[in-house]
Amino acid sequence: MIRKLSAVVAVLILLLALPALLSEALLNASVQMLIAALFATSFALLCGQAGMLSFGHAAYFGLGAFATVHAMNAFGGDGLLPTPLLPLAGAAVGLISGLGAGYFSTQRTGTYFAMITLALAELLHALAPHLKGVFGGEAGVSAFRMPAWGIGFGSTTEVYYLVLGWTVLCIALLWGLTLTPFGRLALGLRENAHRLKFLGYNTHALGTFVFALSAGFAGVAGALQALNIEAANYVVLETQVSTAVLLNTFIGGAKVFFGPAIGAAAMSFFGYVSSDLTRSWLLYQGVIFMLVMMYLPRGIVGEIVARLRGEAGPLRPLPLLARAVGIAVASAGFVAAIELLQRFFSTDYKAARQAGGWPPVEFAGHLWAPFAPLTWVVPVGLTLAGLGLVAIVNRREARRQEARA
Repeated sequence: MIRKLSAVVAVLILLLALPALLSEALLNASVQMLIAALFATSFALLCGQAGMLSFGHAAYFGLGAFATVHAMNAFGGDGLLPTPLLPLAGAAVGLISGLGAGYFSTQRTGTYFAMITLALAELLHALAPHLKGVFGGEAGVSAFRMPAWGIGFGSTTEVYYLVLGWTVLCIALLWGLTLTPFGRLALGLRENAHRLKFLGYNTHALGTFVFALSAGFAGVAGALQALNIEAANYVVLETQVSTAVLLNTFIGGAKVFFGPAIGAAAMSFFGYVSSDLTRSWLLYQGVIFMLVMMYLPRGIVGEIVARLRGEAGPLRPLPLLARAVGIAVASAGFVAAIELLQRFFSTDYKAARQAGGWPPVEFAGHLWAPFAPLTWVVPVGLTLAGLGLVAIVNRREARRQEARA
């Protein structure tokens, strides 16, 4: 426990020092990472803690964002809701909408529950462009952050600390919730809801309340997004927002409390970096998720925690290093193949071909001709070599485990 608290304190100190260490662009990316971390943690309360998989959590994120923008315009950063307290509007709307949606959704379980959440979110997304008084149509709704409590909230640093404060507060509340009897009951919903019902608990009411709390914290994340960009558009209600939080949660590890937050922050940073480097960054995100689900079903953080606890075999440095080298080599080959294919099939290359011939393309500081054997031998060879190394290490580790057994 002391080590966990020490790690948390160290991370908080680092987060507090980030504005002095990062450029404004990276600080703005850090704001997005914090919002994504809070959103994923709120989703994990529903999915990881209570075992209810939602495909429509963007609805509560978006409603929280719109509620906050309207509150910004109504109160002007003063009165009952000064700028630092505006996320309360997102929390209230998320909680209320979560109660309504959760009441209907939690009457079913499993796939049926997931489909109901998706249907409700898609219904809201379809209605949003037509309710221009609430959602502002295609232009959305905009507002301005107003000074409050002697703070101007005009700089990225001030916005960062506002987002950091709310993110830490909400994650701390969610962490505390998991330690309460209510949190244990939510865990019971995931493990054996029928037994809870047999013991006399109202599982429908419990599921509804868990859903509402998760939606309320998602509303806070949406509110922080609205405060950051000073606007809200109905694109925050799209399915891709629900998909992103789902992927981030499972990549980090849905059943480890800090796993979703770490996964969301890491994938947000990955998107920030890779989107400037390649047009195929969404493909890479999808591949990462696929590989994690295939080989690390607990999630990256969940797998590390399981190894440290001895639940999935010991962590041996040399095999781990060999796997890391193999994955890095295979990744380099795969990325090279994808980037070359993307360049050869791009509209720019088609236009260049009209001038005659098959000109080479530039990648990684070299020119690659489309029909040169080396162009495809290098990426395919790297990919196979990396995968082969990982396969060899896995076979040796399996034999070692069998010998020990």
